[in-house]
Amino acid sequence: MTDNDTPVDLGAPVSYLVLKDGTPVFDRSGSKAGEVEHVVADEQADVFHGLLIKTPAGHRFARASLVDGLFEHGVIISAAAGELPEPSADPAARKTEDDESLTHGLKKAWDWLVQPH
Repeated sequence: MTDNDTPVDLGAPVSYLVLKDGTPVFDRSGSKAGEVEHVVADEQADVFHGLLIKTPAGHRFARASLVDGLFEHGVIISAAAGELPEPSADPAARKTEDDESLTHGLKKAWDWLVQPH
């Protein structure tokens, strides 16, 4: 991490269950990708699907396999924000190389975005 926006100390590792909305998100190079908008998970089944991230270019979804670390003061993802997919009402229409977990996560992120808060 070399970017000036990156805190020197991201704090202790945390669970997705306690990660706060608004936590900064950084890619591996240390560039700020955005902020956590929402943790996409099924808490009853204890399944972490990924993160809905608010970026300057709009909302993006980082599936769990792209999340390298969750910390008190920041999140590290393995892809740049521009490489992350946008949430979609019909993610099955997207042609991806991934399995249904990405499709499910994109749909859950979309559903959360369109709900009144």
